[in-house]
Amino acid sequence: MKTITLEVNGKKITKDIEDHTLLSGFVREQLNLTGTHIGCDTSQCGTCVVHVDGKSVKSCTLLVADIDGSKVTTIEGLAQNGELHPMQAAFKKHHGLQCGYCTPGMIMSSVDLLKNKKNPTDSEIREWLEGNICRCTGYQNIVAAVKEAAKNS
Repeated sequence: MKTITLEVNGKKITKDIEDHTLLSGFVREQLNLTGTHIGCDTSQCGTCVVHVDGKSVKSCTLLVADIDGSKVTTIEGLAQNGELHPMQAAFKKHHGLQCGYCTPGMIMSSVDLLKNKKNPTDSEIREWLEGNICRCTGYQNIVAAVKEAAKNS
């Protein structure tokens, strides 16, 4: 067992965890933040993407013990004061989802993209989201949503 302290969605959390606890399971099972999905457990699908210290990471292959002291933002932490984050609003407006399973990871990855590239091209968006798999949409509405969010950021 190890005691860790994290800031999750702006709240300080101290918990005792098993050394092998993955971040994806920790946020879902111990913090009840179920917006972070688990799709493959092999870091291939991207449904589990969260931000750690401002960077998008696949939480299914990251040990909580390794990020002790970090700031974690999940999909639940993006909205502020009851207002959707611009990326969430753009996904809603452009229907950048169908079943919605990949959506939290897509949004978290896309938010990070816009931190790194203010006005990405379609191909840059598609390349950035290469590690996020959507089996429903064909990605066109996702790309449109990211472009919309880029205009409104």
